[in-house]
Amino acid sequence: MENKSLAKQAWTVLLAGLGVNLTIGVLYSWSVIKKSLVADLNWSNSEASLPYTVAILVWALTLLVAGKLQDKYGPKKIVILGTIFTALGLILSSFTTNPAIIVLSYGIITGGGIGFAYASVTPPALKWFHPAKKGMVTGIVVSGMGLASLYIAPITTALISSFGISRTFLILGIFILIVGTGIAQLIKNPPEGYVPEEPKNMKNSNAPKSKPVADFDWKGIIKTKEFYFLWIMFALSSSAGLMIIGNLAAISLEQASWDKGFFLVGLLAIFNALGRIGAGLISDKIGRIRTLTLVLAIQGINMLLFASYVNPIGITIGTMLAGIGYGSLLSLFPSLTADFYGVKNFGGNYGVLYTAWGISGTIGPIMAAVIVDSTGSYNLAYLISAGLLIFAIGISLITKNPQDSKRLNQAA
Repeated sequence: MENKSLAKQAWTVLLAGLGVNLTIGVLYSWSVIKKSLVADLNWSNSEASLPYTVAILVWALTLLVAGKLQDKYGPKKIVILGTIFTALGLILSSFTTNPAIIVLSYGIITGGGIGFAYASVTPPALKWFHPAKKGMVTGIVVSGMGLASLYIAPITTALISSFGISRTFLILGIFILIVGTGIAQLIKNPPEGYVPEEPKNMKNSNAPKSKPVADFDWKGIIKTKEFYFLWIMFALSSSAGLMIIGNLAAISLEQASWDKGFFLVGLLAIFNALGRIGAGLISDKIGRIRTLTLVLAIQGINMLLFASYVNPIGITIGTMLAGIGYGSLLSLFPSLTADFYGVKNFGGNYGVLYTAWGISGTIGPIMAAVIVDSTGSYNLAYLISAGLLIFAIGISLITKNPQDSKRLNQAA
């Protein structure tokens, strides 16, 4: 009976993590907000990209701190704090149209709040489930962030049309404050001494059992060359996805003369989530690095072809591939962190790695904004992104799990 109760709690925590990410995923509707800032408030592309870029950077830096705090104090308090700050930044943004102030309110406060909440939902979920399910668990939890724009983007579009951008910020902030803090009450670590039950298909098969994993702390992981391989691949690969996400509505209009950005944002959300869940499940079967190499190749090919997507069908295909490619990264890199360095200090360790994602937010979106303002198109940005992804593929081919080296040294 106790095992059934604990299994139920495990799924409750997993789905609560999914729910929190669904609630705080407002960042992925930024292309719709950006379009309004440029059209209605006469902001430049660079000005309208800056709050999004700062939010990404702050999100990543906050994750570094929040991961360690949730490891020390437990996830619930940090998730609650994160949802409150996410909402507060949006609410404060509703009182101004000044670009610099919105960089502070949305970029720093909302971005930081998202980082605190996001950092604290995956670690407890991983601790509730057997290591053989790391990919599945991570994929489900982080899929919420991708799926969020599926409903937030059309709602934001409708709200802007009816109430304007300022009241839209206010409404979204109140929604996150109420719903996010409510769901956060369900987030918790398993009890001391809890051992997740081994999957039945492992019990009844000749599949190799999970090997013991040594737990590194953040000081230990930065001493391994594999950390820097992961960091570089994460930064370069995420930059392409974030560039498309942040500019999708504008790309659709300028490149294909198609004013259906809200539809594409929703489509990207679906394939973003499918990529997160699918890559998690596939990587549990064929291995994390093999799956990552495949994903990088898909991203690179899509970037090489993106300039040729000059009609609704082409833009739709490019959006689906961009969603799958980018979403997969947000499932694979946390799973790789747990594989390479253990689960005990996962929050802090992934926070250190996640700084790469923050840097990617300055590479892709800023590069795209500068290039489109100076050349009138995104074509050069696509080619640069493709080159960076090819470089990342090369790194993936030489990346090995440091746990293997550790076991060999212990055996010797």
